Amino acid sequence: MNPGVLTVYRWELRKLRSQKRTYLGLGAAVVVPLIFVAAIALRNGGPEEVAFGRYIHDTGLAVPLVLLLFGAIWMFPLITALVAGDIVAAEDHNGTLKTILTRSLERGQIFAGKALATATYAIAAIFLMGAVALLAGSLESGFNPIVSLSGTTISAGRGLVLVGASLLVYLMPIIAVACIGLLLSTVTRNSAAAVVGTLMFSLLVQLIGILPGLEGLHPYLLSTQFNAWQGLLREPIDWAPIVRAAWVCSLYGIPALVAAYLVFLRRDVAGG
Repeated sequence: MNPGVLTVYRWELRKLRSQKRTYLGLGAAVVVPLIFVAAIALRNGGPEEVAFGRYIHDTGLAVPLVLLLFGAIWMFPLITALVAGDIVAAEDHNGTLKTILTRSLERGQIFAGKALATATYAIAAIFLMGAVALLAGSLESGFNPIVSLSGTTISAGRGLVLVGASLLVYLMPIIAVACIGLLLSTVTRNSAAAVVGTLMFSLLVQLIGILPGLEGLHPYLLSTQFNAWQGLLREPIDWAPIVRAAWVCSLYGIPALVAAYLVFLRRDVAGG
């Protein structure tokens, strides 16, 4: 990694560790699974209308998978937006960009370090949720085999690997959301506007997905890609939705990231 990028990356990680919104997002990634498992323990039924909901009392492997479905609605977009929408706009609030530029760092290096820190935070949030959900779910329901979406039984060991792979696939739309958050953070120069704008974009895409007459758009909506991981839980594995998610998420994320980069290169820092 470029030394300048690495320097900024480390700065940004230290800044994230000192910000309340970072702990708010990571705290939600811990607390939500615990509340969900507590609710499971207090009732006999489950959310049987969603994939793997009927198995949450049979195996802890089902818990993180169910939370991936629920989390796509607002939780993970919000957690991602909390940092992505602030990480560039905060420079305007604090007046620190001009100071950073005096440290012989190029704007491209600064932007790259910020983007990597945002991605690191998103990755940490997803895998923290998965780890807590899996541990708490296994303590409640046991670490047992799970039934795939094709009706076949998957061993607990292989199921664990597939859960981890599902989290990786889930990161694709999350990173795309992070890129959109970076763009809004750079353009608006206002943390609150960027955070709210990122979340509203995510909710708007989901709304388009449920409107009648627009079914043809579903495969190309960012919200649809949050379900691509389910292809891993079929026998044999269905790679089609995963491959589609890779290029659809790229169509959302890469242009947003490039646009944010270009705006960042040209931004006026005369005021700080």
